[in-house]
Amino acid sequence: MADERTRHFRRLGRLRRSARRWSVLAGGLTGAAAVLTPYAGLGLPDAAWAGAAGSAVALAAWRWIDLRAFAARPVPPALDPAEVAARSRARLVAAVERLPVGPGVLAEARRFRSRFALRGTSAAESWARLDRAALTLAGIAPRLTGLAEPAVLEAAAADRSLRDLADRTAGVERALRLAPAEARPRLAEAHRALRDQLVAGVTAYEGLVAAAAGYVAEDAHPEIVADPAATRLMEATDLLHGVAAALAELRTVGEPLRTPTR
Repeated sequence: MADERTRHFRRLGRLRRSARRWSVLAGGLTGAAAVLTPYAGLGLPDAAWAGAAGSAVALAAWRWIDLRAFAARPVPPALDPAEVAARSRARLVAAVERLPVGPGVLAEARRFRSRFALRGTSAAESWARLDRAALTLAGIAPRLTGLAEPAVLEAAAADRSLRDLADRTAGVERALRLAPAEARPRLAEAHRALRDQLVAGVTAYEGLVAAAAGYVAEDAHPEIVADPAATRLMEATDLLHGVAAALAELRTVGEPLRTPTR
């Protein structure tokens, strides 16, 4: 989708080309009418030529008037390159999201970008743990209903907060590398506090995911029933065992009644 400045110049070009076309057409029809009109008077064909020439002249005049009026408007200012890039990126993201696998691809791309931004910092390991735990929770989130549903909202808020904390920790660590010697102790203390807070938060998040998995397991336990086919097979097996035992018992009882042969 073009910006306002581009659309302005496109419309200006269309109006200019249209005015030129109608001017050429009006000139041609007017010349033809002047040449083909007999001196003795106007006939029906001559009236058609004259009418077409007059209409073309009028349309050409209107087109030139529209062109001058539009050209008098102020030209929209040019967009900032960063804004143009942001709009292009937004259009690309919207196009990808409409695909069946689009949301998953975008989520993976965002995770890769965040992981790449934290590469080489002490927050990278905690971020990787948080990402694994978040993926695990996303897989079982549809089953966290009822009393466990508020925990999903709390986990989402904690995930955003911890990722922001990881970015801040990495930013302070990068600043620590460039800071002068007199400012490093204070930055080092702040970085250590942020790192400890991040590690504690990720550990608590992992505990929440483990508790959610336990809830899902316990919630699904009463619903676990034997497969009907397996139940029928077990019943048939027990029946065959019973028939075999009965036949064996009959054979044992019937053996003394047999007449010995010579």
